[in-house]
Amino acid sequence: MRRRIMGEAARHEHELVVKNDLKVVAEVRRFVRLVTGQWDMDDFVPCLVASELVTNALRYASASDDDVTFRIGRTDDGALWLEVQDATYDLPRMQATDTISEAGRGLFIVDQFARCWGIRPLSNNAGKVVFAVLGPS
Repeated sequence: MRRRIMGEAARHEHELVVKNDLKVVAEVRRFVRLVTGQWDMDDFVPCLVASELVTNALRYASASDDDVTFRIGRTDDGALWLEVQDATYDLPRMQATDTISEAGRGLFIVDQFARCWGIRPLSNNAGKVVFAVLGPS
C-alpha cells in the first residue's frame, strides 16, 4: 500500500494505492477518516461511498495482481470528491436492488448519497476512473 499527499498546486488531493485484497477496504476508511478530519468534515458518508467504490473496483474491475488507486479531494466550492482508478475498461452498472442480498447495491448507495457520480475512461483502454462528488458539509 502506498500513500501520497499531493504537492502545493493540488494541496487538497490525497491518494492511496492498494493491492487487490478486500481487507484493504478498512484501510481506505481509515484514510478517509484521517483526511476528512483534517478538513473538519463528518466522515460517515465519505467512508460509506469510498468503501463502495473501492469494493466494486476490487471485486469486479481488477485482476488479482492489479493495484487500485483511491483519491480524495475538495473542490473550490467545498464539495468532497472521491475517485477510484482501476486497470480495466469494463464499465460498472447499477444493478436492480435486492433487499435480501448482501451484494449488488454499491452503485445504488453511491447514487443515493452523491451529488453526482460517473465514469471517466483512460486513454488506450488503460482502465477507468469511477468518481463521486459529495455536497459540501
